Amino acid sequence: MPHPYVLLSAAVSLDGYLDDTGPERLLLSGPADFDRVDEVRASVDAILVGAGTIRADNPRLLVNSEERRAARTAAGRAEYPLKVTVSGSGDLDPEARFWHTGGEKILYTTDQGAERARTLGLATDVVPLGTDLDWRRLLTHLHDVRGVRRLMVEGGGLIHTQLLTQGLADELHLVLAPLFVGDPKAPRLFGPGGYQGGRLRLLETRRIEDVVLMRYEPTAPGTGPLATAADHHWLALACELADLCPPSDTAFSVGAVVVAADGTELARGHSREGGDPVAHAEEAALAKLDPSDPRLATATVYSSLEPCARRASRPAPCARLLLDAGVRRVVTAWREPDTFVRAADGSGVLAAGGAEVVVLPEHEHRAKAPNRHLLQGSEGRSGR
Repeated sequence: MPHPYVLLSAAVSLDGYLDDTGPERLLLSGPADFDRVDEVRASVDAILVGAGTIRADNPRLLVNSEERRAARTAAGRAEYPLKVTVSGSGDLDPEARFWHTGGEKILYTTDQGAERARTLGLATDVVPLGTDLDWRRLLTHLHDVRGVRRLMVEGGGLIHTQLLTQGLADELHLVLAPLFVGDPKAPRLFGPGGYQGGRLRLLETRRIEDVVLMRYEPTAPGTGPLATAADHHWLALACELADLCPPSDTAFSVGAVVVAADGTELARGHSREGGDPVAHAEEAALAKLDPSDPRLATATVYSSLEPCARRASRPAPCARLLLDAGVRRVVTAWREPDTFVRAADGSGVLAAGGAEVVVLPEHEHRAKAPNRHLLQGSEGRSGR
């Protein structure tokens, strides 16, 4: 299901701590970085912190700049982003500043926690998620019911850990402060968990007074039917590659990317690449790899359009090429219409061959963009 774009934001000491154990909050950043955070807050639809952060820091989570609040209202948005918190128990102080500053608030909790929160009279919309907290269900509710498209998460460490290990974080803003804490009882940014293998992609580094901002993007594909944030990033790239295709009135424009399990890009391709008028995107990408590359068995292939099941131009369709290469996970944006071949179910061929096929229809409009001239009369029909 569609989720908001999830941005994790945190500042840590050089030894990886969010705070010390003193009675006052440890200030890791300075005025310039606080202003940057205020700018990011003003750009998002909602800000989320965990119950532990409310108890420990008693934050207000406001956009402090009058100019930025005015710009939000001028654009037809609420003066302040929606404030969101998560608590399994629902046991939160009704006098905390979180509830009494800014605009709308929402508490996600369990069924039992909802009863507790309502007893306390918390000034918030209470949304129970069942017997346990479910991040995917929470994010879907924010997206579909509350209209949140960009979500900023400001802590704490447990929430950052859960979102990253579940593949739900799109971006990480990490500020490194030039000091040490050294207390093993102090809270750390990340705890143990099943993080992605390999390296995240560095998007930006920026010096801000005496701290350094680093922006990272997770890259590792998912491993089953549930999409990760990285799956969306890679599929978006495949859709961009489709724009590189030489135009055609007799074939679709498609982009494809092959990504190893650790997030390493292995190859990319697009339709009619290299002047070959009948080359398909997946075919072009696979041609750049050694067929014996062991990484193919755990790789994910991202294709803006469902891999073909039948074709007249070459002996093997792309669905068969992928299976023969050992690929067992494919993510696509769009089930191909009947424009050229009727009822050719590439996803069905892949599934019958043991591959997991994940369709992310929220990218369909982007995949169709370079193919609009081919789609008159065929919109909405499945197959190929």
